[in-house]
Order: sequence, then C-alpha cells, then structure tokens
Amino acid sequence: MAQGVKLRKAGGSIAATLPKDMADRLKLTAGDTVIAIETERGILLTPYDPDTEEALSIAAEVGRTYRSALRELAR
Repeated sequence: MAQGVKLRKAGGSIAATLPKDMADRLKLTAGDTVIAIETERGILLTPYDPDTEEALSIAAEVGRTYRSALRELAR
C-alpha cells in the first residue's frame, strides 16, 4: 500500500514519519532500524535484517570487483 509521508528537518538530517497503521502492519516501533536503498524508481525502505545487510555488502563488492565484466554483460 502506498501512502504519502511528510519529510521533516531533524538536526542536520531529514526524517520521514511513517503512518501508525503502516508501522503496525510492518511491526515497526520507535527505535527500530530500517535500511534505505536507493533504486532507479525511488527509495525502498525495508526492515533491518543482518542477512540483507550482508547480502547488499557482498553485492556491492562484487559490483566493484567485476565492474568491467558486468558492463559488458549488460550490452
């Protein structure tokens, strides 16, 4: 479900507040950590999962290591 989220200034950062019903469905509470992933279509927020963080780290390393090969494959 898509819902509008208002951005607010929080110190030197920008904060987004999730609607209560969305946070409840996702079982998120104040103080939880989420991962923000920048995609071609926008920003994806996903609940923090150590396995996901490790997979993203490995994917980034592979992308750096095999940058030229991946560009050739993308042609």
